[in-house]
Amino acid sequence: MVAARPGRGDRTPICEPDLMELGVVIPHHEIGSDPGAMRAFAQGAEELGAGHLLLYDHVLGAGRDRPGGFKGPYDSDTQFHEPLVTFGFLAACTQRAQLVTSILIAPQRQAALMAKQAAEVAILSENRLTLGLGIGWNKVEYDALGVDFARKGARLTEQVEFMKRLWSEDVFSFDGEFHQMELASIAPRPTAPIPLMFGGSAPGALDRCARLGDGWIPLGSPNEKSAACLEQIRAVRAEIGRGMDGFAVQAQAQFAGGDPDRWRGHAEKWAALGCTHLAIATHNAGDTDVDGHLARIAEYREAVAGVVQPVV
Repeated sequence: MVAARPGRGDRTPICEPDLMELGVVIPHHEIGSDPGAMRAFAQGAEELGAGHLLLYDHVLGAGRDRPGGFKGPYDSDTQFHEPLVTFGFLAACTQRAQLVTSILIAPQRQAALMAKQAAEVAILSENRLTLGLGIGWNKVEYDALGVDFARKGARLTEQVEFMKRLWSEDVFSFDGEFHQMELASIAPRPTAPIPLMFGGSAPGALDRCARLGDGWIPLGSPNEKSAACLEQIRAVRAEIGRGMDGFAVQAQAQFAGGDPDRWRGHAEKWAALGCTHLAIATHNAGDTDVDGHLARIAEYREAVAGVVQPVV
């Protein structure tokens, strides 16, 4: 059953029952750096019914010719816009779309600063920020940012506790393994809780998601593995007495290589697993200008009508 995205307070539910909400992945490496194009894309996607905008995150890209080589999917030639700064801009350009980091690699950032930035985006967007968090995979970034790659999972868990307190409490002290603070706070603070979602499919990541999160961001397909991940999340949440009401599942679809039948079949499979939000990624699929991306969003929306619901 589809619920309103966590954190929207008293707003009317954003989808009809049993329909997933339509979203859009911002084409990070194709949209370019022209603010006018960024604005036009976000506003055009919203006009087409995108209820949420997803943005990927990488602070650094590694050179392929580094000693020992580098085989990651992204490198120094791939463009990534910093999510929280970009969402500060897009908060002023859009009116209703939720702004979703998918995912923000939290452990390589300073938690207090990240909490401060997220609070500001939440305030400026009128509580339209959802933080999708994860641990990432690129050790090159962790090394350059001075963070222990081996302890990234434990660091993320502590960051969530620390940030939630910074968003909700006045002056307090914190004495953790990675973060220490004596009688301080941030101001201003958001007026509503910032929804937290988590990526990852490892057992530890799913446990963290179930216990601390308002939703899960799967990176795979709607298959048996994803079904098993959701079962683990359900089991843990049942164990702690939370259930799945209001818990979002934020999946993605790829325009590239597909056709209307494949897109619809893919969406139906996610719906059958209980997915609540489905965002279409339009990059690597044709013209890289704003009009090209918006045309693909419109084509996808038509193909999945009745399964994925635009927000109007």
